[in-house]
Amino acid sequence: MQVNGAPEPFSTSRLDALPLDVAHAQEMAAVLFDPALHTYTGGTPGDAAAVRARYERQSAGSPDPAELWWNWVLRVRGDACLAGYVQATVRGVRAELAWVVGTPWQGRGYAKEAAAGLVRHLLERSPVTTVVAHIHPEHTASAAVASAAGLRPTDEWEDGEVRWVRDLSREAAPERAEGSRNRS
Repeated sequence: MQVNGAPEPFSTSRLDALPLDVAHAQEMAAVLFDPALHTYTGGTPGDAAAVRARYERQSAGSPDPAELWWNWVLRVRGDACLAGYVQATVRGVRAELAWVVGTPWQGRGYAKEAAAGLVRHLLERSPVTTVVAHIHPEHTASAAVASAAGLRPTDEWEDGEVRWVRDLSREAAPERAEGSRNRS
């Protein structure tokens, strides 16, 4: 289980997901500085000061005590560099997911690996049973990431994006119970 609402690190075969820290802002500002990363989400890249301010807010946590903000930066283990992030906004047993991989690291499967790793981590280490992502209908790369993480598109839309969902409670109840017994 996540301790005191803070995210725990996790790893995949090539990536380490490290809990977000303000110290990551400088390197992440460079990772996220491509305007193409905002094509489907809007906005513009922030400089290091703007990323630092955002990380300070995110690290402080949600002002709503019923909501947890779990954010991780992605370190490519073989290169020892940051390449993107994953995040989960958790409210009870539901988590809203998001992911971004910097342009130089795209096309290598890192986003799929990170999103699938995040879903696995949530299943094993938190009370989350339902994961949701909102994806622009023309963002085929992000749709492929969601699919790789086991999410499926629904007929529901929010702010011009398709809601993708995976209900972990239906597919992993035995593993959750087994994993819970092994962690005591």
